[in-house]
Order: sequence, then structure tokens, then C-alpha cells
Amino acid sequence: MDWIRAWIEASPYCASLGVSVEGLDAERARLSLPYADENSNGDKALHGGVAASMVALGAQTVARAALGSESGPWHTSQLQVAYLSAALGEGVAAEARLLRRGKELAYVDVDVQSEAGKSVARGLACVRGRFGDEAAALPRAAGDAGQEDRGPMGPFIGRVPFHAKLGVAVEHMAGACSRIAMPWRDGNADAAGGVHEGALLALLDTTGAMAAWAATGPGRFKASTPGIQARILATPDRSDLVGYGSILHRDRELFFAQVEVARAGDRRLVAQGTVNYRIVTPDHAR
Repeated sequence: MDWIRAWIEASPYCASLGVSVEGLDAERARLSLPYADENSNGDKALHGGVAASMVALGAQTVARAALGSESGPWHTSQLQVAYLSAALGEGVAAEARLLRRGKELAYVDVDVQSEAGKSVARGLACVRGRFGDEAAALPRAAGDAGQEDRGPMGPFIGRVPFHAKLGVAVEHMAGACSRIAMPWRDGNADAAGGVHEGALLALLDTTGAMAAWAATGPGRFKASTPGIQARILATPDRSDLVGYGSILHRDRELFFAQVEVARAGDRRLVAQGTVNYRIVTPDHAR
């Protein structure tokens, strides 16, 4: 398993998070992440994008071990994350377990727990090995109309510690829509040289959440992400990325956001998904 350990240790994004491998075999992996302010929302709560990164990283680790070193390049074709509780000022660990191995697909269950043993997030992923095949041509993202209204919250979003680490910036955040840019940064890279899937998923999560805030506007409201679903179309390359988010439906405090993540230069779609976000305003407090 040395080649998998080397991939994790050589990934700048994993190093920026602080991920380390505690255990690894052909069907299981345990990855640990100590607490760091720069992985938080600014209130010592682990950012949802970090939890999603741990799910994706755990799934990729086990899938690569199961499919073998000749099965790459790999991408997480399907992923679902349920956020169960907050990790406040404490580290987390991801326990990944192989559910099934197919010819080119591996299904992995990942449980992210706090140091106290509390389940923080649970993920189910399907990772694909391309066995050297070239990726198919990517479709173009629908994008948006090019609005540039950052709204009252937009200028402050980049100050959130984890957002600042990623380099994300709000280009538009109004009318229940968001456009979030994530320029290429060496610290967001995978060992293969492209954008790490964890950073991509963090952008998707953030874009959906900001679309929900663009619907309510600022306030001292309770907010959290119950879950995300994502499909990564191909192994991300070295590109500036942009996330397009819009609220498809609102049911009281629950917002259903649809998100596209595309390469900024040609708007080719690299990931698509949904973010369920919850904002409890005074009208909906129970």
C-alpha cells in the first residue's frame, strides 16, 4: 500500500488540511485530521467542505487499493454525504470500508467521527478507475447570465478561514443565486497535478450554501448543511474553477440548491450536484 500512502502524502491539499494515514489495507482505511482553525467556519466548527473532503479521500484510498495501481486515473463518479453533527474544536477521523468491487467501480462507505466518537458525517461513494482510458469530452455548464451583484454578504465570505485557504471569492450572491470562483492554487492540488477532488467538493458545498444565503440575506440565523450529492465527471485538471448555484426549491427553513462546477476558462462542466442547506430564520424557529 506504499503507493497509496505516497499519493496522500504528496498531495498538497492533503498536507494543507493536515491529513495523515493511520491504517490501510485492501478493504479498509483510517485517516485522521487534527483540529486547525483554518479548516473551520470561523467559530471552531469543522467546515462542511472539509468533512466532504475526508469522505472523498477515504473513498478514493480504499477504491484505489481495491482496484489496483494500474486502474487509474480515478474519479469519484458519485458521492453522497449526510452531515450528522458538528465537530467543534476537535479533530476527526474517517473510517472507510469497501462495500463492493466491480471491474472498474468500487463502492465505499465512509464514517467521519469526532475525537469524542460522535458521528460527524456519513458518506457513500462510487469511485471509478479508468484503466488508462482517456476521458470523454466534457459538456458545457449552463452557467448564469453573468450578473455581478455580490450582495451584502459577498465581500465577507472570503474571510471565513477555510474559504481563505481555498482562495474562493464571491462574484455574485443575490436573488437566490451564487457564483463562486476558486482560482488555481498549489495548495488545492492533488499529487497528480490537478485540483484535488476534496477542494472541488468544498467549492460545490460552499456554492450551494451561498445560494441559500442569497435567498435570505444576512442575519443571526442558525444554519447548517444536512447533506450534499455530487457527481464528478472526470479527474480535475489544473484549472481555475467556478461554481454556479441556484435555489431550485425552498420549503420553510430548508433550501434545495443545484450546483454546477466548471472550468472558468471554457465553462466545461467537471462536477454537478445538489446541496441541501438549512437556515432557521425567526419566522421558522421552533
